[in-house]
Amino acid sequence: QVQLVESGGGSVQAGGSLRLSCAASGDIFRINAMSWHRQAPGKQRELVADIKNGGSTNYADSVKGRFTISRDSAQNTVYLQMNTLKPEDTAVYYCNADISRRGGLFRSNYWGQGTQVTVSS
Repeated sequence: QVQLVESGGGSVQAGGSLRLSCAASGDIFRINAMSWHRQAPGKQRELVADIKNGGSTNYADSVKGRFTISRDSAQNTVYLQMNTLKPEDTAVYYCNADISRRGGLFRSNYWGQGTQVTVSS
């Protein structure tokens, strides 16, 4: 199977920065895409940013220019650098990976356990 382990969450004041990491391990043939999502209390989970196997990226309008997603393919790790954080960025952040296993026979989505990000004003 596959495991995603996230780290890097915490509490910061508005205007500060945090860097999230998500490492994938297990039966991995190919990582097709990795992404970060977030869920604030009482709200639906939303896509924050994603990065495809070829390196193309996509961001939610609310984080463009402030957040940067990157990937270390050799380490099967994705990062989310978050700058100029705002109180409205407060949420649980989840890593997601689209992974092919068993030589490419199976393809599934996997979620990390989530990491809390709290931004105070």
